Amino acid sequence: MKIKLHQSIWAFALIFILFACDDSGSERPLGAYETGILIMNEGAFGSNDGEVYHLEPASGFLKPNIFEMENNRPFAGLLEDMVMEGERLYLVANTGKVEIVNSGDFKSRGAVAGGLDQPRSLAINGNKLFISDYGPYDGSYNTPDSYIAVVNGLDGGAVGKKIQVSNKPEDLYSIGKFVLVAGSEEKSLQVIDAETETLTKTLVVAGSPTQFFILGTQLWLFAPASDKVYFHRINTSNFDLTETVEMAIPDATGKMAIGNNGKIYLLTSTGWPTYEDAVASVSIPNSQPIVKELIKGSGFYGIGFDQNRGELYVTNAKGFQGNGNVTVYNESGTVLKTLDLGRGPSGFMMR
Repeated sequence: MKIKLHQSIWAFALIFILFACDDSGSERPLGAYETGILIMNEGAFGSNDGEVYHLEPASGFLKPNIFEMENNRPFAGLLEDMVMEGERLYLVANTGKVEIVNSGDFKSRGAVAGGLDQPRSLAINGNKLFISDYGPYDGSYNTPDSYIAVVNGLDGGAVGKKIQVSNKPEDLYSIGKFVLVAGSEEKSLQVIDAETETLTKTLVVAGSPTQFFILGTQLWLFAPASDKVYFHRINTSNFDLTETVEMAIPDATGKMAIGNNGKIYLLTSTGWPTYEDAVASVSIPNSQPIVKELIKGSGFYGIGFDQNRGELYVTNAKGFQGNGNVTVYNESGTVLKTLDLGRGPSGFMMR
């Protein structure tokens, strides 16, 4: 993301009726999942038991498996990303499908099932879905045929075209008539013309790009490397890089969350055999990096930040040996509470 995950969401169902305005200006009841935090549980490989939980931050009430509960069937996939667009929520499974639900009540409204291999994320441009996909593995477990799948129709359907891009595309960002692609393996920023469905530009960048994000009014691309991280600011007129901020942060996982006052939280992990994990707090005022190691631990897997409540959410996958959990911290790194979640909790969407 990633959430986009693309950040987390938790909603609460109130005892009395809540109202919101629709496009016509009239009031309508809020859906049960239209506020609060949605928590993405990736699921375990082979079990394909990815799911979404819903949290009411004020009460702490946690509702598990809301896709299955609202649709009377399991999600049945490994959940890679969640992307919100208006009344639609796109659940991207890297097991080859995208489920589309109403963002308010989580009822199914369509799917992209078939024609995908290993989807990673999704962006909407006009009436089209653009889905980043690693493509199939070859005999050496490489992905030389990565692509962006194009689907005509916001409620899913068949894949109409596959646009060849650099290996292992991750996050996508839609702007104007273009879709930007974070190419992680070949260290690229690529630009697709959404109208002609063609690749129009490729930039080689430092690091391995994983996620686009907005800081203030500026568009940035996060790209970790083995011993440092890069933040690339993008000129939204021509998609060249305006500046690059480099920070000596080793072992960044590629997962991040945007906090308050321009602060960014990054997950780091040494991996096997030590598995020393941490959360780094980063700010880049006037392009001068300020880095602070905020939290240390082991098993960290996902991260999110609730800007309204000033709370940091860090998940622990527990090595995928059973279910994971999330620990909630204040902005100083003090533990507020811990909640049990599903298998491989990995991202959040705050609403």
